Amino acid sequence: MGRTYLVEEAIGQYLSDLSTKLKPYVTGLLIGQCSPQRDYVIRAVRTPPKEEQKEDNINHSNLASIDEEWITTHASQVSRMLPGGLLVLGVFIVATPELSKESQNTLRKLIFSVEKSLTKRRLWKPAEEEVSDRAALQICSSTKKVVCRTYDVQDPKSSAKPADWKYQSALSASWLALSCTVNVNIHIPLLATSPNHDLEKNTKNGLNRWSKQIEDSVFLINGQVKGDDTELLEGQKKTKGTTQSGTQFFDVKVLTQLSQGSSHRSTAAVQICSGSINLKGAVKCRAYMHNNKPKVKEAVQALKRDIINTLSDRCEILFEDLIINEGSHQKNFERSYHVLPQRLFVPIAGSGVMLSDYKFGDEATGEIQERFVEMLDQSVQTEDIHIAEDIST
Repeated sequence: MGRTYLVEEAIGQYLSDLSTKLKPYVTGLLIGQCSPQRDYVIRAVRTPPKEEQKEDNINHSNLASIDEEWITTHASQVSRMLPGGLLVLGVFIVATPELSKESQNTLRKLIFSVEKSLTKRRLWKPAEEEVSDRAALQICSSTKKVVCRTYDVQDPKSSAKPADWKYQSALSASWLALSCTVNVNIHIPLLATSPNHDLEKNTKNGLNRWSKQIEDSVFLINGQVKGDDTELLEGQKKTKGTTQSGTQFFDVKVLTQLSQGSSHRSTAAVQICSGSINLKGAVKCRAYMHNNKPKVKEAVQALKRDIINTLSDRCEILFEDLIINEGSHQKNFERSYHVLPQRLFVPIAGSGVMLSDYKFGDEATGEIQERFVEMLDQSVQTEDIHIAEDIST
């Protein structure tokens, strides 16, 4: 039996609209959540056109012109905008019947390169029992026929398996949200021996150590410690914490362990340092779970990943910004304060789920709106942008 993809009905209309607009093909990403039994797809997002394509509206007659690097870069940018629990579930292509034979090979190649690019940036390891199938969705632009297959991204030799693609109304309305605020105070020594005092590399190493602390933390859900295999909704009254959108919220506290048990005993080392980085502030984190009997361990894992991702993504965005605005030669050691970008949330239209983004203090609302149109093909009203945090360094 292949996997089943339950898909928000509006996506069918979106893909159908794309097929009438763009010839001979259009590619894009599928966004949603994996669960042991089935996957939930709540967004499909076309690959943004490159500047030169806007001019000639793709006049290529075959798939050899697909820019793999452009698509994987888009996937990396989109994955930064996904809160805990949501991920890039696969790739789609809407193509003319003439291109259908080529499409499957193209999708296979894209799925593996997208996954490789996303894995490289992660500071966490996937769990052993985790779903590693990703969807390859092929749609014929003239007959509208849908073919969905999956590939196991853990296995480079993986062959295609058939999968069910089923539309469902109001799928993205019924989600559970977990939210927490994590106070961050990370001290990262810069070793005198590290080559070129590479700030980015040192920061990543420091975040790696910190992410292990987050992995080992205790999570209190609505003030209680719950067993891993308990259902998240067990003992919950339906009405508690339900907002107008119908999303049920769980308030989570994160307790980091000050001293690890004797099994974690480490040896002290003296290292000569030429400086240090301090990351301080309070970060707002969020994870979404579909309400089909999610387990506590799945929900906690999604929130842990959001905590780790949101900090590492921000540091990455800051370094990119520094390189663009100051040139890489500016990575020097004078005492300087940089404000990491603030997190904001924007609702998916007709859904209780919110997507995330980051803004620097001097960034105008218009720039955020442009980014949502470019990256997620979604127009956003100013009043829908919820800034979650105070500015923190």
